[in-house]
Amino acid sequence: MTNPSTELARTVVTALRGARVREVVVAPGSRNAPLSFALYDAAQAGALRLHTRIDERTAGFLALGLAKVGGQPAAVTCTSGTAVANLLPSVVEAAHAGVPLVVVTADRPARLRGTGANQTTDQDGIFGTFAPTLDVAAADLDELLDVLRSHGSRRPVHLNLQLDEPLLPDDAWEVPEVEEWHGIPTTRGPQVHVLPHGPRTVVVAGDDAGPPARQLAERSGWPLLAEPSSGCRTGDHVIRTYRLLLAGELGRQVERVVVLGHPTLSRPVARLLAREDVEVVSVRARGMWADRPFAVSGEHEAVVADRPDDDPAWLGSWREADLATSRGLDRLLAAEPGLTPYEVAGAVSRALPPGGLLFVGASNPVRDLDLMVAPYEVGGRRKVLANRGLAGIDGSVSSAVGAALGRPQSSRALALMGDVTFLHDTTGLVVGPRERRPDLTIVVVNDDGGSIFATLEQGAQQYADRYDALFGTPHGTDLASLCAATRTPHLRVTSLPELEQALASPNGGIEVVEAVVRRDNRRDLDERIRALAL
Repeated sequence: MTNPSTELARTVVTALRGARVREVVVAPGSRNAPLSFALYDAAQAGALRLHTRIDERTAGFLALGLAKVGGQPAAVTCTSGTAVANLLPSVVEAAHAGVPLVVVTADRPARLRGTGANQTTDQDGIFGTFAPTLDVAAADLDELLDVLRSHGSRRPVHLNLQLDEPLLPDDAWEVPEVEEWHGIPTTRGPQVHVLPHGPRTVVVAGDDAGPPARQLAERSGWPLLAEPSSGCRTGDHVIRTYRLLLAGELGRQVERVVVLGHPTLSRPVARLLAREDVEVVSVRARGMWADRPFAVSGEHEAVVADRPDDDPAWLGSWREADLATSRGLDRLLAAEPGLTPYEVAGAVSRALPPGGLLFVGASNPVRDLDLMVAPYEVGGRRKVLANRGLAGIDGSVSSAVGAALGRPQSSRALALMGDVTFLHDTTGLVVGPRERRPDLTIVVVNDDGGSIFATLEQGAQQYADRYDALFGTPHGTDLASLCAATRTPHLRVTSLPELEQALASPNGGIEVVEAVVRRDNRRDLDERIRALAL
Protein backbone atom coordinates (compact mmCIF):
# COMPACT_ATOMS: atom_id res chain seq x y z
CA MET A 1 0.00 0.00 0.00
CA THR A 2 1.32 3.45 -0.94
CA ASN A 3 2.25 5.67 2.02
CA PRO A 4 0.14 8.85 2.46
CA SER A 5 2.83 11.37 1.41
CA THR A 6 3.63 9.48 -1.77
CA GLU A 7 -0.07 9.13 -2.57
CA LEU A 8 -0.60 12.87 -2.04
CA ALA A 9 2.38 13.77 -4.21
CA ARG A 10 1.25 11.53 -7.05
CA THR A 11 -2.26 12.93 -6.87
CA VAL A 12 -0.88 16.47 -7.11
CA VAL A 13 1.19 15.55 -10.18
CA THR A 14 -1.89 13.99 -11.77
CA ALA A 15 -3.83 17.18 -11.04
CA LEU A 16 -1.07 19.33 -12.55
CA ARG A 17 -1.23 17.33 -15.74
CA GLY A 18 -5.01 17.64 -15.79
CA ALA A 19 -4.60 21.42 -15.51
CA ARG A 20 -2.34 21.53 -18.61
CA VAL A 21 0.92 21.95 -16.68
CA ARG A 22 3.72 20.54 -18.82
CA GLU A 23 6.72 22.44 -17.43
CA VAL A 24 7.76 21.96 -13.79
CA VAL A 25 10.79 23.39 -11.98
CA VAL A 26 12.08 21.61 -8.87
CA ALA A 27 14.23 23.19 -6.18
CA PRO A 28 15.68 20.23 -4.24
CA GLY A 29 14.84 19.53 -0.63
CA SER A 30 14.02 16.70 1.74
CA ARG A 31 10.44 17.58 2.63
CA ASN A 32 9.38 17.86 -1.03
CA ALA A 33 11.05 14.52 -1.88
CA PRO A 34 7.71 12.70 -2.44
CA LEU A 35 6.75 15.29 -5.03
CA SER A 36 10.19 15.19 -6.65
CA PHE A 37 10.01 11.42 -7.07
CA ALA A 38 6.52 11.64 -8.58
CA LEU A 39 7.57 14.40 -10.97
CA TYR A 40 10.60 12.40 -12.07
CA ASP A 41 8.40 9.40 -12.88
CA ALA A 42 6.00 11.62 -14.84
CA ALA A 43 8.90 13.17 -16.77
CA GLN A 44 10.33 9.74 -17.58
CA ALA A 45 6.91 8.76 -18.93
CA GLY A 46 6.90 11.85 -21.19
CA ALA A 47 4.00 13.48 -19.36
CA LEU A 48 5.92 16.69 -18.55
CA ARG A 49 9.34 18.34 -18.70
CA LEU A 50 11.30 18.59 -15.47
CA HIS A 51 13.87 21.31 -14.70
CA THR A 52 15.99 21.47 -11.55
CA ARG A 53 17.54 24.59 -9.98
CA ILE A 54 19.38 24.86 -6.68
CA ASP A 55 18.01 28.31 -5.81
CA GLU A 56 14.28 28.81 -5.21
CA ARG A 57 14.21 32.42 -6.40
CA THR A 58 15.84 31.37 -9.68
CA ALA A 59 13.47 28.40 -9.92
CA GLY A 60 10.44 30.65 -9.52
CA PHE A 61 11.50 33.05 -12.26
CA LEU A 62 12.46 30.17 -14.55
CA ALA A 63 8.91 28.85 -14.19
CA LEU A 64 7.59 32.37 -14.77
CA GLY A 65 9.49 32.60 -18.07
CA LEU A 66 8.21 29.20 -19.14
CA ALA A 67 4.62 30.23 -18.38
CA LYS A 68 4.90 33.65 -20.04
CA VAL A 69 6.23 32.36 -23.33
CA GLY A 70 3.94 29.36 -23.57
CA GLY A 71 0.70 30.86 -22.35
CA GLN A 72 0.10 27.69 -20.32
CA PRO A 73 0.50 27.17 -16.56
CA ALA A 74 3.97 26.21 -15.35
CA ALA A 75 4.76 24.94 -11.86
CA VAL A 76 7.56 25.35 -9.34
CA THR A 77 8.04 23.26 -6.23
CA CYS A 78 10.28 23.56 -3.20
CA THR A 79 10.79 22.41 0.35
CA SER A 80 9.54 24.18 3.50
CA GLY A 81 10.74 27.23 5.41
CA THR A 82 12.71 30.06 3.85
CA ALA A 83 12.65 28.17 0.53
CA VAL A 84 8.98 29.14 0.21
CA ALA A 85 9.65 32.78 1.04
CA ASN A 86 12.19 32.96 -1.78
CA LEU A 87 9.39 32.33 -4.28
CA LEU A 88 7.56 35.54 -3.32
CA PRO A 89 9.20 37.82 -5.97
CA SER A 90 8.18 35.57 -8.85
CA VAL A 91 4.69 35.07 -7.40
CA VAL A 92 4.14 38.81 -7.04
CA GLU A 93 5.31 39.46 -10.61
CA ALA A 94 3.07 36.67 -11.93
CA ALA A 95 0.08 38.01 -10.01
CA HIS A 96 0.40 41.52 -11.41
CA ALA A 97 1.15 40.32 -14.93
CA GLY A 98 -1.64 37.72 -14.98
CA VAL A 99 0.73 34.79 -15.58
CA PRO A 100 -0.52 31.27 -14.72
CA LEU A 101 2.04 30.03 -12.19
CA VAL A 102 1.38 27.06 -9.90
CA VAL A 103 3.44 27.10 -6.70
CA VAL A 104 3.64 23.74 -4.93
CA THR A 105 5.32 23.91 -1.55
CA ALA A 106 6.15 21.14 0.87
CA ASP A 107 5.17 21.61 4.50
CA ARG A 108 5.31 19.74 7.77
CA PRO A 109 2.06 18.27 9.11
CA ALA A 110 -0.24 20.85 10.71
CA ARG A 111 0.40 19.41 14.19
CA LEU A 112 3.95 20.83 14.07
CA ARG A 113 2.91 24.41 13.32
CA GLY A 114 3.48 26.80 16.16
CA THR A 115 5.87 24.42 17.90
CA GLY A 116 9.29 25.59 16.71
CA ALA A 117 9.82 22.41 14.70
CA ASN A 118 12.74 22.53 12.27
CA GLN A 119 12.11 24.44 9.02
CA THR A 120 8.48 25.02 9.97
CA THR A 121 6.63 28.30 9.58
CA ASP A 122 3.09 29.33 8.69
CA GLN A 123 2.99 28.61 4.95
CA ASP A 124 -0.79 28.58 4.68
CA GLY A 125 -1.55 31.90 3.01
CA ILE A 126 2.11 32.97 2.96
CA PHE A 127 1.66 34.69 -0.44
CA GLY A 128 -1.33 36.69 0.79
CA THR A 129 -3.61 38.06 -1.91
CA PHE A 130 -1.07 37.31 -4.64
CA ALA A 131 -1.81 33.57 -4.74
CA PRO A 132 -4.71 31.80 -3.00
CA THR A 133 -3.56 28.84 -0.91
CA LEU A 134 -5.06 25.37 -0.76
CA ASP A 135 -3.63 23.73 2.35
CA VAL A 136 -3.59 20.06 1.38
CA ALA A 137 -3.45 17.31 4.00
CA ALA A 138 -4.80 14.35 2.01
CA ALA A 139 -5.09 13.28 -1.60
CA ASP A 140 -8.28 14.54 -3.24
CA LEU A 141 -7.91 14.76 -7.01
CA ASP A 142 -11.26 16.45 -7.62
CA GLU A 143 -10.55 19.20 -5.08
CA LEU A 144 -7.10 19.83 -6.53
CA LEU A 145 -8.42 19.99 -10.07
CA ASP A 146 -11.20 22.37 -9.03
CA VAL A 147 -8.70 24.79 -7.46
CA LEU A 148 -6.24 24.65 -10.34
CA ARG A 149 -8.90 25.05 -12.98
CA SER A 150 -10.72 27.88 -11.26
CA HIS A 151 -7.66 29.94 -10.26
CA GLY A 152 -4.70 28.76 -12.27
CA SER A 153 -5.35 29.98 -15.80
CA ARG A 154 -4.68 33.72 -15.38
CA ARG A 155 -2.98 34.12 -11.99
CA PRO A 156 -0.76 32.23 -9.52
CA VAL A 157 -2.19 29.56 -7.26
CA HIS A 158 -0.52 27.97 -4.23
CA LEU A 159 -0.77 24.32 -3.18
CA ASN A 160 0.74 23.77 0.26
CA LEU A 161 1.25 20.04 0.88
CA GLN A 162 1.40 18.60 4.38
CA LEU A 163 3.89 15.79 3.91
CA ASP A 164 4.59 13.43 6.80
CA GLU A 165 7.26 10.75 7.05
CA PRO A 166 8.03 8.46 5.34
CA LEU A 167 9.04 10.75 2.49
CA LEU A 168 10.26 8.09 0.06
CA PRO A 169 8.09 5.99 -2.26
CA ASP A 170 7.62 2.37 -1.25
CA ASP A 171 6.29 1.10 -4.59
CA ALA A 172 6.56 1.78 -8.32
CA TRP A 173 4.24 4.26 -10.02
CA GLU A 174 2.58 3.68 -13.33
CA VAL A 175 1.79 7.23 -14.36
CA PRO A 176 -1.92 7.26 -15.25
CA GLU A 177 -3.52 8.81 -18.27
CA VAL A 178 -5.41 11.97 -17.40
CA GLU A 179 -7.94 14.00 -19.31
CA GLU A 180 -6.52 17.41 -20.13
CA TRP A 181 -8.72 20.36 -19.30
CA HIS A 182 -9.11 22.99 -22.03
CA GLY A 183 -11.18 25.53 -20.15
CA ILE A 184 -14.89 26.22 -19.93
CA PRO A 185 -16.43 26.41 -23.40
CA THR A 186 -18.30 29.60 -24.12
CA THR A 187 -20.32 30.88 -27.03
CA ARG A 188 -20.12 34.49 -25.92
CA GLY A 189 -17.39 36.65 -27.36
CA PRO A 190 -16.00 39.76 -25.65
CA GLN A 191 -18.35 42.67 -25.17
CA VAL A 192 -17.28 45.13 -27.87
CA HIS A 193 -17.61 48.88 -27.46
CA VAL A 194 -17.93 50.92 -30.66
CA LEU A 195 -16.04 54.21 -30.57
CA PRO A 196 -17.37 57.14 -32.61
CA HIS A 197 -14.85 59.03 -34.69
CA GLY A 198 -14.15 62.68 -34.24
CA PRO A 199 -11.61 63.28 -31.45
CA ARG A 200 -7.94 63.13 -32.38
CA THR A 201 -7.08 59.67 -31.09
CA VAL A 202 -3.96 57.62 -30.44
CA VAL A 203 -3.74 53.96 -29.42
CA VAL A 204 -1.43 53.25 -26.49
CA ALA A 205 -0.31 49.60 -26.37
CA GLY A 206 1.37 48.59 -23.15
CA ASP A 207 2.84 45.25 -22.16
CA ASP A 208 0.83 42.26 -23.42
CA ALA A 209 -1.62 44.40 -25.41
CA GLY A 210 -1.45 41.95 -28.31
CA PRO A 211 -2.54 42.26 -31.96
CA PRO A 212 -5.92 43.91 -31.18
CA ALA A 213 -4.12 47.20 -30.52
CA ARG A 214 -2.46 47.17 -33.94
CA GLN A 215 -5.66 46.08 -35.64
CA LEU A 216 -7.62 48.90 -34.00
CA ALA A 217 -5.03 51.48 -35.05
CA GLU A 218 -4.92 50.22 -38.63
CA ARG A 219 -8.68 49.97 -39.10
CA SER A 220 -9.24 53.38 -37.59
CA GLY A 221 -6.35 55.27 -39.15
CA TRP A 222 -4.83 56.20 -35.77
CA PRO A 223 -1.18 56.37 -34.61
CA LEU A 224 -0.01 53.36 -32.60
CA LEU A 225 2.17 54.12 -29.56
CA ALA A 226 3.38 50.61 -28.73
CA GLU A 227 5.87 49.49 -26.09
CA PRO A 228 8.41 46.82 -27.15
CA SER A 229 6.68 44.03 -25.18
CA SER A 230 3.19 45.00 -26.33
CA GLY A 231 3.04 42.17 -28.84
CA CYS A 232 2.04 44.62 -31.58
CA ARG A 233 5.12 46.71 -32.38
CA THR A 234 4.60 45.92 -36.06
CA GLY A 235 3.12 47.46 -39.18
CA ASP A 236 3.14 50.98 -40.59
CA HIS A 237 1.03 52.69 -37.92
CA VAL A 238 3.77 52.30 -35.28
CA ILE A 239 5.31 55.59 -34.19
CA ARG A 240 8.92 54.88 -33.24
CA THR A 241 9.67 58.12 -31.37
CA TYR A 242 6.26 58.60 -29.76
CA ARG A 243 7.85 59.18 -26.36
CA LEU A 244 9.63 62.24 -27.71
CA LEU A 245 6.74 63.51 -29.83
CA LEU A 246 4.30 63.46 -26.91
CA ALA A 247 6.28 66.30 -25.33
CA GLY A 248 5.75 68.50 -28.40
CA GLU A 249 2.87 70.03 -30.33
CA LEU A 250 1.46 66.71 -31.58
CA GLY A 251 1.18 65.44 -28.04
CA ARG A 252 -0.74 68.54 -27.01
CA GLN A 253 -3.24 67.94 -29.83
CA VAL A 254 -4.30 64.49 -28.59
CA GLU A 255 -7.95 64.46 -27.53
CA ARG A 256 -8.59 60.75 -26.90
CA VAL A 257 -6.48 57.73 -25.99
CA VAL A 258 -7.42 54.06 -26.26
CA VAL A 259 -5.32 52.00 -23.84
CA LEU A 260 -4.63 48.28 -24.20
CA GLY A 261 -2.24 46.19 -22.13
CA HIS A 262 -0.18 47.53 -19.23
CA PRO A 263 1.74 50.72 -20.15
CA THR A 264 4.60 51.32 -17.72
CA LEU A 265 7.61 52.67 -19.60
CA SER A 266 7.02 56.31 -20.31
CA ARG A 267 6.43 59.38 -18.19
CA PRO A 268 5.16 61.25 -21.29
CA VAL A 269 2.49 58.55 -21.71
CA ALA A 270 1.60 58.75 -18.02
CA ARG A 271 1.25 62.53 -18.29
CA LEU A 272 -0.92 62.16 -21.38
CA LEU A 273 -3.26 59.75 -19.62
CA ALA A 274 -3.50 62.04 -16.60
CA ARG A 275 -4.57 65.08 -18.59
CA GLU A 276 -8.07 66.33 -17.77
CA ASP A 277 -8.69 67.37 -21.37
CA VAL A 278 -8.02 63.87 -22.77
CA GLU A 279 -10.70 61.18 -22.93
CA VAL A 280 -9.26 57.79 -21.92
CA VAL A 281 -10.92 54.59 -23.12
CA SER A 282 -9.50 51.42 -21.58
CA VAL A 283 -9.55 47.78 -22.59
CA ARG A 284 -9.32 45.77 -19.39
CA ALA A 285 -5.82 44.45 -18.75
CA ARG A 286 -4.59 41.18 -17.24
CA GLY A 287 -3.32 40.88 -13.69
CA MET A 288 -4.72 41.19 -10.20
CA TRP A 289 -4.83 45.01 -10.32
CA ALA A 290 -6.50 45.53 -13.66
CA ASP A 291 -7.92 48.95 -12.73
CA ARG A 292 -6.01 51.87 -14.23
CA PRO A 293 -4.08 54.40 -12.09
CA PHE A 294 -5.59 57.22 -14.18
CA ALA A 295 -9.14 58.40 -14.78
CA VAL A 296 -10.95 56.27 -17.36
CA SER A 297 -14.07 57.40 -19.17
CA GLY A 298 -14.90 53.88 -20.32
CA GLU A 299 -13.70 50.38 -19.40
CA HIS A 300 -14.44 47.62 -21.92
CA GLU A 301 -13.49 44.09 -22.93
CA ALA A 302 -12.78 45.17 -26.50
CA VAL A 303 -12.98 48.34 -28.58
CA VAL A 304 -13.57 49.01 -32.29
CA ALA A 305 -14.07 52.20 -34.27
CA ASP A 306 -17.35 52.77 -36.07
CA ARG A 307 -15.53 53.65 -39.31
CA PRO A 308 -12.08 54.67 -40.59
CA ASP A 309 -10.89 58.11 -39.55
CA ASP A 310 -12.03 60.84 -41.92
CA ASP A 311 -8.97 62.92 -41.01
CA PRO A 312 -5.97 61.10 -42.58
CA ALA A 313 -3.83 64.16 -41.93
CA TRP A 314 -3.79 63.22 -38.22
CA LEU A 315 -1.91 59.97 -38.84
CA GLY A 316 0.13 61.63 -41.58
CA SER A 317 1.37 64.34 -39.23
CA TRP A 318 2.57 61.73 -36.74
CA ARG A 319 4.35 59.76 -39.44
CA GLU A 320 6.04 62.86 -40.81
CA ALA A 321 7.19 64.01 -37.40
CA ASP A 322 8.32 60.50 -36.50
CA LEU A 323 10.42 60.21 -39.64
CA ALA A 324 12.13 63.55 -39.02
CA THR A 325 12.76 62.82 -35.34
CA SER A 326 14.03 59.32 -36.10
CA ARG A 327 16.52 60.70 -38.60
CA GLY A 328 17.69 63.26 -36.07
CA LEU A 329 18.07 60.59 -33.41
CA ASP A 330 20.08 58.31 -35.68
CA ARG A 331 22.37 61.19 -36.69
CA LEU A 332 22.89 62.18 -33.07
CA LEU A 333 23.82 58.65 -32.02
CA ALA A 334 26.11 58.12 -35.00
CA ALA A 335 28.06 61.24 -34.03
CA GLU A 336 28.57 60.11 -30.44
CA PRO A 337 32.08 58.91 -29.59
CA GLY A 338 32.08 55.32 -28.38
CA LEU A 339 29.24 52.85 -28.05
CA THR A 340 25.95 54.15 -26.63
CA PRO A 341 23.28 52.07 -24.86
CA TYR A 342 20.79 53.11 -27.53
CA GLU A 343 23.00 51.64 -30.24
CA VAL A 344 23.25 48.41 -28.25
CA ALA A 345 19.46 48.17 -28.08
CA GLY A 346 19.15 48.93 -31.78
CA ALA A 347 21.70 46.27 -32.72
CA VAL A 348 19.91 43.66 -30.62
CA SER A 349 16.57 44.59 -32.20
CA ARG A 350 18.00 44.29 -35.72
CA ALA A 351 19.51 40.91 -34.86
CA LEU A 352 16.10 39.46 -33.98
CA PRO A 353 14.98 37.46 -37.04
CA PRO A 354 11.44 36.41 -37.94
CA GLY A 355 10.36 33.73 -35.49
CA GLY A 356 12.84 35.02 -32.91
CA LEU A 357 12.48 35.59 -29.16
CA LEU A 358 13.75 38.60 -27.21
CA PHE A 359 13.53 39.00 -23.43
CA VAL A 360 14.17 42.55 -22.21
CA GLY A 361 15.20 43.54 -18.70
CA ALA A 362 13.72 46.47 -16.80
CA SER A 363 15.21 49.91 -16.19
CA ASN A 364 17.07 51.59 -19.09
CA PRO A 365 17.39 48.72 -21.60
CA VAL A 366 13.66 48.35 -22.26
CA ARG A 367 13.32 52.13 -22.58
CA ASP A 368 16.32 52.32 -24.90
CA LEU A 369 14.81 49.55 -26.98
CA ASP A 370 11.54 51.47 -27.09
CA LEU A 371 13.27 54.19 -29.14
CA MET A 372 15.34 51.80 -31.23
CA VAL A 373 13.06 48.89 -32.22
CA ALA A 374 13.66 47.95 -35.84
CA PRO A 375 10.66 48.27 -38.21
CA TYR A 376 9.11 44.80 -37.99
CA GLU A 377 6.60 43.47 -40.48
CA VAL A 378 3.23 42.05 -39.45
CA GLY A 379 3.29 38.26 -39.23
CA GLY A 380 7.01 37.93 -38.47
CA ARG A 381 6.22 36.01 -35.28
CA ARG A 382 8.88 37.80 -33.27
CA LYS A 383 8.09 37.52 -29.58
CA VAL A 384 9.32 40.25 -27.24
CA LEU A 385 8.83 39.61 -23.53
CA ALA A 386 9.52 41.55 -20.34
CA ASN A 387 8.55 41.21 -16.70
CA ARG A 388 6.37 44.32 -16.60
CA GLY A 389 3.82 43.25 -13.98
CA LEU A 390 5.89 45.06 -11.36
CA ALA A 391 8.70 46.09 -13.74
CA GLY A 392 11.43 44.92 -11.37
CA ILE A 393 14.94 43.80 -12.26
CA ASP A 394 14.65 40.62 -10.20
CA GLY A 395 14.94 37.22 -11.89
CA SER A 396 15.60 38.50 -15.42
CA VAL A 397 18.30 35.99 -16.35
CA SER A 398 16.16 33.11 -15.14
CA SER A 399 13.03 34.40 -16.88
CA ALA A 400 14.98 34.75 -20.12
CA VAL A 401 16.31 31.20 -19.81
CA GLY A 402 12.80 29.94 -19.04
CA ALA A 403 11.35 31.74 -22.05
CA ALA A 404 14.03 30.29 -24.32
CA LEU A 405 13.40 26.79 -22.96
CA GLY A 406 9.66 27.21 -23.36
CA ARG A 407 9.92 28.30 -27.01
CA PRO A 408 12.45 25.91 -28.53
CA GLN A 409 11.09 26.59 -32.01
CA SER A 410 12.43 30.18 -31.92
CA SER A 411 14.74 30.94 -34.80
CA ARG A 412 16.94 32.89 -32.36
CA ALA A 413 16.72 33.70 -28.66
CA LEU A 414 18.16 36.93 -27.30
CA ALA A 415 18.06 38.81 -24.02
CA LEU A 416 18.93 42.45 -23.33
CA MET A 417 19.55 43.74 -19.82
CA GLY A 418 21.69 46.09 -17.77
CA ASP A 419 24.64 45.13 -15.61
CA VAL A 420 22.83 45.60 -12.28
CA THR A 421 19.92 43.50 -13.54
CA PHE A 422 22.36 40.81 -14.67
CA LEU A 423 24.22 40.80 -11.35
CA HIS A 424 20.92 40.62 -9.48
CA ASP A 425 20.25 37.16 -10.97
CA THR A 426 23.63 35.59 -11.68
CA THR A 427 22.38 32.36 -10.12
CA GLY A 428 20.30 32.08 -13.28
CA LEU A 429 23.55 31.00 -14.97
CA VAL A 430 23.98 28.10 -12.55
CA VAL A 431 22.63 25.29 -14.71
CA GLY A 432 23.59 21.72 -13.85
CA PRO A 433 25.32 19.49 -16.42
CA ARG A 434 22.22 17.28 -16.76
CA GLU A 435 19.90 20.23 -17.40
CA ARG A 436 18.70 21.52 -20.75
CA ARG A 437 20.55 24.61 -21.95
CA PRO A 438 18.76 26.71 -24.53
CA ASP A 439 20.53 28.66 -27.25
CA LEU A 440 20.37 32.13 -25.70
CA THR A 441 22.56 35.19 -26.22
CA ILE A 442 22.38 37.55 -23.22
CA VAL A 443 23.55 41.06 -24.08
CA VAL A 444 24.55 42.94 -20.93
CA VAL A 445 24.81 46.72 -21.25
CA ASN A 446 27.53 47.45 -18.69
CA ASP A 447 27.91 51.04 -17.51
CA ASP A 448 29.10 49.97 -14.05
CA GLY A 449 26.04 50.94 -12.08
CA GLY A 450 22.48 52.18 -12.13
CA SER A 451 22.50 54.78 -14.88
CA ILE A 452 18.72 55.08 -14.98
CA PHE A 453 18.91 57.29 -11.91
CA ALA A 454 21.11 59.71 -13.84
CA THR A 455 18.09 60.49 -16.03
CA LEU A 456 15.77 61.07 -13.07
CA GLU A 457 15.55 63.80 -10.44
CA GLN A 458 18.21 62.10 -8.33
CA GLY A 459 20.75 62.63 -11.10
CA ALA A 460 20.67 66.43 -10.89
CA GLN A 461 23.99 68.21 -10.30
CA GLN A 462 22.96 69.32 -6.81
CA TYR A 463 23.09 65.69 -5.63
CA ALA A 464 26.41 64.83 -7.29
CA ASP A 465 28.26 64.45 -3.99
CA ARG A 466 26.03 61.56 -2.88
CA TYR A 467 24.78 60.22 -6.20
CA ASP A 468 27.17 57.27 -6.56
CA ALA A 469 26.80 56.19 -2.95
CA LEU A 470 23.01 56.12 -3.08
CA PHE A 471 22.02 55.55 -6.72
CA GLY A 472 24.86 55.12 -9.21
CA THR A 473 26.38 52.33 -7.09
CA PRO A 474 29.41 51.43 -9.24
CA HIS A 475 30.31 47.80 -8.57
CA GLY A 476 33.48 47.15 -10.59
CA THR A 477 32.54 43.51 -11.12
CA ASP A 478 34.56 41.51 -13.63
CA LEU A 479 31.77 39.93 -15.66
CA ALA A 480 34.20 37.71 -17.57
CA SER A 481 35.36 36.06 -14.36
CA LEU A 482 31.80 35.78 -13.12
CA CYS A 483 30.78 34.01 -16.33
CA ALA A 484 33.86 31.79 -16.19
CA ALA A 485 32.78 30.54 -12.77
CA THR A 486 29.65 29.06 -14.36
CA ARG A 487 31.40 28.05 -17.61
CA THR A 488 29.30 30.54 -19.54
CA PRO A 489 30.98 31.82 -22.73
CA HIS A 490 31.64 35.56 -22.50
CA LEU A 491 32.68 38.21 -24.99
CA ARG A 492 33.39 41.87 -24.19
CA VAL A 493 32.74 44.47 -26.90
CA THR A 494 33.28 48.23 -26.93
CA SER A 495 32.12 49.27 -30.39
CA LEU A 496 29.06 48.84 -32.57
CA PRO A 497 30.88 46.78 -35.27
CA GLU A 498 32.19 44.41 -32.57
CA LEU A 499 28.70 44.03 -31.15
CA GLU A 500 27.12 43.40 -34.54
CA GLN A 501 29.76 40.77 -35.33
CA ALA A 502 29.16 39.04 -31.99
CA LEU A 503 25.40 39.00 -32.58
CA ALA A 504 25.92 37.58 -36.07
CA SER A 505 28.03 34.69 -34.77
CA PRO A 506 26.34 32.96 -31.81
CA ASN A 507 28.20 30.07 -30.22
CA GLY A 508 25.14 28.10 -29.14
CA GLY A 509 24.03 27.44 -25.59
CA ILE A 510 23.81 30.26 -23.06
CA GLU A 511 26.38 32.97 -23.77
CA VAL A 512 26.97 36.51 -22.54
CA VAL A 513 27.99 39.48 -24.69
CA GLU A 514 29.10 42.36 -22.48
CA ALA A 515 28.67 45.71 -24.22
CA VAL A 516 30.65 48.38 -22.35
CA VAL A 517 29.18 51.90 -22.42
CA ARG A 518 29.67 55.12 -20.49
CA ARG A 519 27.56 56.22 -17.55
CA ASP A 520 28.96 59.69 -16.93
CA ASN A 521 27.30 61.18 -20.01
CA ARG A 522 23.92 59.47 -19.74
CA ARG A 523 22.00 62.48 -18.42
CA ASP A 524 23.41 64.81 -21.06
CA LEU A 525 22.74 62.29 -23.85
CA ASP A 526 19.12 61.82 -22.80
CA GLU A 527 18.54 65.57 -22.56
CA ARG A 528 19.82 66.05 -26.11
CA ILE A 529 17.60 63.21 -27.34
CA ARG A 530 14.51 64.66 -25.66
CA ALA A 531 15.23 68.03 -27.27
CA LEU A 532 14.96 66.54 -30.77
CA ALA A 533 11.16 66.79 -30.86
CA LEU A 534 10.73 70.14 -29.10
